[in-house]
Amino acid sequence: MNRRTLAYTAAVITILAASTACQPAKTTGNNGSTETASTGTNGSKGATAKKTVPNFVGMGLQSAQDTAQKNGFYSLDSHDALGRARMQILDRDWKVCSQNVKAGTNASTDTKLDFGAVKLEETCPSHDQAAPSAAGGTMPDFHGKSMKAARMALDTSTSITVNDATGDGRLVIVESNWQVCTQKPAAGAKLNGQPVEFTVVKFGESCP
Repeated sequence: MNRRTLAYTAAVITILAASTACQPAKTTGNNGSTETASTGTNGSKGATAKKTVPNFVGMGLQSAQDTAQKNGFYSLDSHDALGRARMQILDRDWKVCSQNVKAGTNASTDTKLDFGAVKLEETCPSHDQAAPSAAGGTMPDFHGKSMKAARMALDTSTSITVNDATGDGRLVIVESNWQVCTQKPAAGAKLNGQPVEFTVVKFGESCP
């Protein structure tokens, strides 16, 4: 075999090897069917697993998150079940009232689990309290809602004034701890960029 023939043969072998390497690996299922194994971004092969979702209700939020991760669920979120738009900064100070995926569900491990939570000393609501929806062009009814949730529902350009409804002149610093007593304009009014005014009291206090 001359050198030209040898070079041609080597080139063909190289092309065939590269073509074979690019083909996805095949696996055979229990029923004899052939399936293509998925390939991750790091080149590793493997299909997304499915696991049974545990019952997290009644757990401390930190314990619920740890349990979820031990069971293979790493996409986790939480929200204020009382609709006050509070952040769960110290998870050990919160407990789980609800979960978005029912316990016992056979779910993919990349499913996001969202926990409705309240602080340890609080009572879970019978149902998650929804925060006010985006106002759009109409003023929502914010009475009894947290001042923080009310602010978040309004356009970010809105000029907002907040005053202590008791007349004591207390500073409203952590708005999620204060509930709306009155609002101006009233619920249902058209919003066209006008300033908005609220009076508030702390949760646990009665509006005057």
